[in-house]
Amino acid sequence: MSLKGLTSFEVEERIRQGKINKNIDETDRPVWEIVKRNTFTFFNLIFAVIAILISLVQAWNQLIFLPIIVINTIVGIYQEIKAKRYLDQMTLLHAPQSTVIRNGQQEKIASDDLVEEDIIILKTGNQIVADARIVEGSIFVNESLLTGEADEIEKNVDDKLLSGSFVVSGEAKVILEKVGKDSYISKLTEQAKLVDHGEDSEMLRALNKLLKWVSFIILPIAVILFTQNYFVNHNTLQTSVVAMVAAVIGMIPEGLYLLTTIALTLSSVKLARNQVLLHNMKSIESLARVDVLCVDKTGTITEPRMSVEQVFVSPSSNISEAKFMSLLSDYISANTDDNDTMKAIREFMLAKGDLQNQMTGVKKIIPFSSKVKYSAVCFENESYLLGAPEIVLGKTYEKISSEINHLLEEGFRVLVLAGTKEKFMTNLIWGLTHLATLC
Repeated sequence: MSLKGLTSFEVEERIRQGKINKNIDETDRPVWEIVKRNTFTFFNLIFAVIAILISLVQAWNQLIFLPIIVINTIVGIYQEIKAKRYLDQMTLLHAPQSTVIRNGQQEKIASDDLVEEDIIILKTGNQIVADARIVEGSIFVNESLLTGEADEIEKNVDDKLLSGSFVVSGEAKVILEKVGKDSYISKLTEQAKLVDHGEDSEMLRALNKLLKWVSFIILPIAVILFTQNYFVNHNTLQTSVVAMVAAVIGMIPEGLYLLTTIALTLSSVKLARNQVLLHNMKSIESLARVDVLCVDKTGTITEPRMSVEQVFVSPSSNISEAKFMSLLSDYISANTDDNDTMKAIREFMLAKGDLQNQMTGVKKIIPFSSKVKYSAVCFENESYLLGAPEIVLGKTYEKISSEINHLLEEGFRVLVLAGTKEKFMTNLIWGLTHLATLC
């Protein structure tokens, strides 16, 4: 297969065929549908008929129930439109640009302008923007955004790549096989944006059922009252309609609807303050009835992002915290890894203003690997390792295992930095001096 990429003519041809990497921008329900669903309800229909009758006889003072109906409708429309706007903004892709090979030349273009069979270059830290297949190179990818599994998966030539996953290490040239709405990430996004109207909650079902029964009962009563007032008592049409409406309105529990709407609205406001997005307000009552909540593991319901929370300098290292921060700064500055762990440590150091390199003479860098679970930097007179405690510390791990286990029980991911005065490191050296614990 030629790795010169598509020609300009081939790109234009694919654009005409619709094979372009355009993402899904909107939910499945337009604004007009939301307005229609909340306006044309059985509850509103009854009061609309009553309002028309009152208007025909010009008894305007009897329309005092209308604000309740209008408020109830507007609140429902507002909440659903607000949810729609949030969902429309939701995206699982955060790679605005990609490096593509076209006409034998590398160029950076918007990811939305990629087409099927484009060849793009993926490097450490890149997000895969469309389903692809590796044609050259080898990479490790993290599919936690798609599967919840944070493991690094090795991908070689001819292996498939799912859009939405991230490149943890390595470099590869890949050919795009499924783009736009056909890609895995687009189908996943479409499912996330799909609003299941489903059934009403138990309370709303009960209210609707009550309203229907009341309606069936009051219809004959309304006819009897109007007949008595107009034909028997010989009252005017206006007086007869007003008397009938006054009796009928008193039988309809519009206050229950208003009270329900107010309660759901206040609950939605409280949830919104905690950044909880509601598709519709009826979900609140459904949630209130939950007795047992089953959730998936960490990584599926949490954001796949790391940060350094605490640093503990080991008492046995005989170095001050300032000295350790200087050593960690040298280590991070020299280390070329661009994985999530290193990014988190760099952000931590930058926040403290300590990211600077004072140590020179880097002899060797051992990049992090999920197989060995550590990375190393060897300077001219000393070497440092950062990684899993049980791997880096070896036999001396038992001395601090209780301290590490306590942090693990609290849900932290724990790393240790250890050092040795060895000038050059060819293999992992046991007996390193434990300098500090990061979590």
